[in-house]
Order: sequence, then C-alpha cells, then structure tokens
Amino acid sequence: MKLVIAIIQDKDSQRFSNALIRENIRATKLASTGGFLRSGNTTFFIGIEDERVEDVLTIIKENCKSREQLVSPISSLGGNADSYIPYPVEVQVGGATVFVLPIEQYFQF
Repeated sequence: MKLVIAIIQDKDSQRFSNALIRENIRATKLASTGGFLRSGNTTFFIGIEDERVEDVLTIIKENCKSREQLVSPISSLGGNADSYIPYPVEVQVGGATVFVLPIEQYFQF
C-alpha cells in the first residue's frame, strides 16, 4: 500500500475528484492554502495499492495542468522596500505537488 498526497490548485480540484470517482478510487480531500501565493489548494489523501499508484499519477497528470497567471504581490518580501515589486508579475501556478509514501498498515472501518 502507498499513501499518495496530492496538493492541487482549487481550479483543478473538481475535475480531478470526478476522475478519481470514475476510476473507483477513494480519497479524502482537505482545503489548504499555498504558502507563496496564499491561494487556495485542495490536498487529497489517497490510500492505494502499489500496482495502482501509476493509475493515480496518470489521473493527476491528465487533470492538473500548470498555467501562467498574473499576481499582485501582497507586501514586500522580508520587510525590505528595495525588494518590493509594486506591479503584477506572471508566475506559473497549478499543476500538482505529489508525495508517494509507503504505508505500514491500512485499515478501513
């Protein structure tokens, strides 16, 4: 068994969740917030058999795309006014950050 932890941008969350349901893959999802852009994410916890991990990774790749987005900085970084950028900058957002961890024991009650 493996635990797949997938952190997905909110814009991709519903599409990804629907794809998991179509493939009969159970998941627990939690609302989360990114540290850099402070934007909404959804974190999925998926307990899955070793032989189905690739299926989950394929679903993630097909449903969670990165994109360019203009963001306005909230405040100066580190409190130094010299490093503050007062205009919107284009950054890459979306996609997914995925961790695959071994599970010693798995129970469903």
